[in-house]
Amino acid sequence: MIAHLRGILLEKQPNRVVIESGGVGYDVTVPISTYTSLPEAGSEVRLRIYTHVREDTLALYGFLTAEEKALFEKLIAVSGIGPKLAVTVLSGLPAGELAAAIRQGQPDHLVRIPGVGKKTAERIVLELRDKLDFLATGETAALRPAALSALEQDVISALLNLGCARAAAEAAVRKVKAQDPPDTFEPYFRRALELIR
Repeated sequence: MIAHLRGILLEKQPNRVVIESGGVGYDVTVPISTYTSLPEAGSEVRLRIYTHVREDTLALYGFLTAEEKALFEKLIAVSGIGPKLAVTVLSGLPAGELAAAIRQGQPDHLVRIPGVGKKTAERIVLELRDKLDFLATGETAALRPAALSALEQDVISALLNLGCARAAAEAAVRKVKAQDPPDTFEPYFRRALELIR
């Protein structure tokens, strides 16, 4: 099974990328959080891969972080949730917020995700509430729903991709947020990066 893929990013669309590795183009389904953190086409990328095999299907699902992949694997273990719905769930909420909603028993946050009904949300919470120990408690507590904007989440993702610790990245973003933050990605990212250095 393919567990890791490194190669050149040929195509990049929301929820789908094509990566060339060893002369072969791999079609990989990705959550929005991974898509927004990827570089431009033509750049080298590394993705953690989950290979889904059925009688009539061989599909690859890619993730930038180990936490996202682990959360995806937990989601598809829930009865009635396949890989496509799991990617939709991961695309609907950042991993930290999703884990926080599940741990705190808040299915109403999951219902906001397109394709997730009340029963599915309740089943996710029921089956996974005590199974998310692989995510640090501080990480999920720091990312309470509505605590961070999409721009701030993108900045944190970019800092994590540079190798910054999550706690340091979140602290830097919160400091920028408290001091008249820019409303576009690049200046926000640069100010946060300066605070980490």
